[in-house]
Amino acid sequence: MPKTAPLRPSGPAVDRPPATLAGLLRDWLPGQRWFAGKDRPVADLDVLSTTELFPGCLHLLVHASHTGVPAPGGTPLPGDCYQLLLGVREHVSPRLARAFIGRVEEGPLAGLAVYDALQDPRSAELLLERLRHPGAAGPLCFEADPSMSVPAGLAPRPLDAEQSNSSLVYGDRFILKVFRRIQPGINPDLELPGALAAQGCTRVPAPVAWFRTAEPWAATLGVLQPFLPDASDGWALALRALAAGDEFTTEAHELGQATADIHLALAAAFPSGARHLAGNDHTAAAMGERLEAAAHSVPALRPFVPGLRSAFGALVGRDAGPPAQRIHGDLHLGQVLRAGRDWFVIDFEGEPSKPLAERRSAQSPVRDIAGMLRSFDYAARQRRPWRPEWARRCREAYCAGYAARAGWDPRTKHALLRAYETDRAVYEVLYEARHRPDWLPVPMAAIERLAVRGG
Repeated sequence: MPKTAPLRPSGPAVDRPPATLAGLLRDWLPGQRWFAGKDRPVADLDVLSTTELFPGCLHLLVHASHTGVPAPGGTPLPGDCYQLLLGVREHVSPRLARAFIGRVEEGPLAGLAVYDALQDPRSAELLLERLRHPGAAGPLCFEADPSMSVPAGLAPRPLDAEQSNSSLVYGDRFILKVFRRIQPGINPDLELPGALAAQGCTRVPAPVAWFRTAEPWAATLGVLQPFLPDASDGWALALRALAAGDEFTTEAHELGQATADIHLALAAAFPSGARHLAGNDHTAAAMGERLEAAAHSVPALRPFVPGLRSAFGALVGRDAGPPAQRIHGDLHLGQVLRAGRDWFVIDFEGEPSKPLAERRSAQSPVRDIAGMLRSFDYAARQRRPWRPEWARRCREAYCAGYAARAGWDPRTKHALLRAYETDRAVYEVLYEARHRPDWLPVPMAAIERLAVRGG
C-alpha cells in the first residue's frame, strides 16, 4: 500500500516538509517554466498531500504562499498549489543532472538526493504503468477509458518545449500532460476533449487515461492522449512559410474551418443561453479590471490605458454577438497541429493564470478567434522586416474559413473583435513582462494600434 498523508486542501496544511527540503523546493520552484509566481517570492511551503507512488518516487501537492507587493486595492497575494513528482535516491546519475534539486540534510529523507522524477525514464515508465492499471494510490485516483488499450513497455521521453505544464511522450504513440499548477475541479483539458470525442469530433485527440485527487476536491492531475508523431504545430509552420516567403492563407482558411468545427461541437455538447446585452457590460467591466491590474504591473502599458478602455467601452449596449458557450480559451498557433491536410486542436486548459471556474464558464467564441488573430501578428513579427500584409491576409483567410463553417462572419462584429483582441494583447503584455521580457515589444506594438479608436 502506498504511504500517504491525507489530502485536505481546504483546511490548514497537513504537514510541513523538513526545513532543508522546504528550502530546496523554495529555491527550485521559481526557476521552473511552469511556476506562476516568478514576480512573487515564495514565503512558505506547506504539504497538502504526500504519496509514495512507487519505491523512490514521491507524489506531492504543495501550497506555495507568496510575499511581495499587494495587488491593486491592497488585496493579499494568494498562494498556489503545485504538483511535484520527486525522485529520491542516494546518488543521482549524470544524465539526471538537470533534474537535480538538492540533497536533504534532515528528517526521514536525510542524506538522500531529490530530483524531478519526470526527467527520470524509470519513474516515467512506472507512472505509465499506474495509468495502465486504474485504481487508487492513497488520495490519488487513476482512471482510463475502457475502450482504449495502452501497451506496456513504451519508451518515455520528456518534451522540452516551453509550456506551463510538463509532458511525456511514450513510444511516439501517447502523450501524458502532467498539470503543475493545481486547482480543485475537473480540468478543461480532460473535460472538453472527452466531450468532443462523445460528439464524434475528430479534431481533438480523445483522453485515454487520467489521474486526479479523490473526492470531494477531485482536481485533475494529468491526462494521457494519443500522440501525433508526424504533426507540426501551427507556429512552426507559419514561421517556415515566412522564412520561405510563402503565403499561409490556405492553411489559415482551413484553420478557421477547424476552429468553427470545434465551436459547433462544443455548443452541442454544452448547451448555453442566448445573447444578452447585459453580458457585454459585464465583459467590458472584467476587461477593464484586467487592464488596470496589468498596467499596475507593467508601467509601459499605462500611457495607453485611456485608449484601450475605449475599446472595451464600445461594447456597452452593443449587439452581444454569438451566444456564449464553452470555448478553447487560449487558442493560438502553438495550440494547433497539422497532420497531412488536417488541423487538430490541443491544450484545452485555457489561460492557466485564470481561476478554473472562469476557464470552465461559457464565453464568447470571439475570444478564441481573437487569440488566433493575435497569433498571426506574433508570427509575422518574428522576421525583419515585419510583414504586416502577410498577417492581414492570414487574418482575412482565417475569418473567411470560420464564416464558411459557422454561418456568421467574425469580421462583421468589429467592436466585439477589437475588444477581445485588446484584452488578449493586454494579457500578452503581462505574460511577456513576467516570462519573456525580450518579447514585450511584440504585444506592445499591437497595444499602440489598438489604443487608437477603431484600431
